[in-house]
Amino acid sequence: MTLNPKRDLAAAGQAEKLAALNRTKVIATAALVLCVGVFLTAKSLEGRWPWVSFLAAFAEAATIGGLADWYAVVALFKRPLGLPIPHTAIIPANQNRIADNLGRFIEANFLAPGPVRAKLKEVDFAQLVADWLSEPKRAAGLSNFVAKLAPQALRAIEQSGLTGFLSRRVAEQIDRIELAPLAAELLAAFTHDRRHQKLFDEFIKVVGRFLNDPAAMATMRDKIREELPSLFNLFRADAYLLKKIVSSAGSMLEEVRADPEHALRGEFDRFVGAFIDRLRHSSDYAARAEQLKRDLLSRPEFVELTGDMWQGLSAFVEQDLKAPDSAVRRQLAAMFVDIGRNLAGDRAVRADMNQGFVIALATFVESQKSGVSAFIAEQVKHWDLAQLTRLIEINIGRDLQYIRFNGMMIGGLAGLVLHAVERLFLAS
Repeated sequence: MTLNPKRDLAAAGQAEKLAALNRTKVIATAALVLCVGVFLTAKSLEGRWPWVSFLAAFAEAATIGGLADWYAVVALFKRPLGLPIPHTAIIPANQNRIADNLGRFIEANFLAPGPVRAKLKEVDFAQLVADWLSEPKRAAGLSNFVAKLAPQALRAIEQSGLTGFLSRRVAEQIDRIELAPLAAELLAAFTHDRRHQKLFDEFIKVVGRFLNDPAAMATMRDKIREELPSLFNLFRADAYLLKKIVSSAGSMLEEVRADPEHALRGEFDRFVGAFIDRLRHSSDYAARAEQLKRDLLSRPEFVELTGDMWQGLSAFVEQDLKAPDSAVRRQLAAMFVDIGRNLAGDRAVRADMNQGFVIALATFVESQKSGVSAFIAEQVKHWDLAQLTRLIEINIGRDLQYIRFNGMMIGGLAGLVLHAVERLFLAS
């Protein structure tokens, strides 16, 4: 047998309220019986002691007031003495009307835009989100949840034809870009602070390796031999010339490599600068770049590139998520924690988020409040009448019983005053 402490406490509270109600009913009924007894006794002694008439008048009016208020209290919940008196058993007879009015009351007073927005503004939703995400265990749990959905989401995207749409959109966006000015800006950024000279240094190294390559030297010697007269070849002039050319070229390359301000480097700077300027302003270069771009976009390999990239990404994600120590899950968890901590420290972003939450939730409540009203009314209409009546009587019935005491007291005082007035007029 399982114990529910909350349910036991609620049952004990209901039993206590019911016992208090029953005690109050007994006391109120006893007071009414006492009034009747006092009235009868006083009436029987009125001839012997005239002053007892005042007590009789008080008891008579108190009895009438007590009976009237007993009727009023009972009529709220059931028919007094089971008699079919009109306008009794008010709560059971008007259950549907009470339900509709209750729903409209809640809609008009509790779900109005002003109170709803004011209450929502008291809640720092963004801080709650930040605190939740900043907890590593929660962030890890969220990353695991996202990781479970990722394969299905990727397959759904593939089946939806979104990859084809993306490839077309990428092609459209690339087609709108003017390639020559973009290339000029990229080259200008690359050549800032003469960083392009590192490329020139690599070119010098390549030429140096070429001059030291035996196969390349043999080819150059053959070319020189073909150009020299036969008489010079007899004296091996080709070998001499090749040695001089290689030696001079090597010396010049060493000078260029050692001198950052060498004239050849300056020529390279001017060449690059002129090329960038032509890319920016030459219509001929612009036309060539656009033609190159169109040729690239029209190739089937480019059309298949997006699909291949997507398939590679999907395969990587699915394979990684199967691993016990998934890099994707780890990075997701770290990202969520980082988002939470950054959000906690950025009051401006939190304020914007809270404003968005208030607008979204208030709009949702405004659009759904008529449904909430109808739901409440429908639930009240389906409540069990006996249980509803008993619940109301247990919770407010004791206070209603005090109306009977008040009725007896006020009625008695009113009867006493009227009797005194009557005696005064008779005496006069």
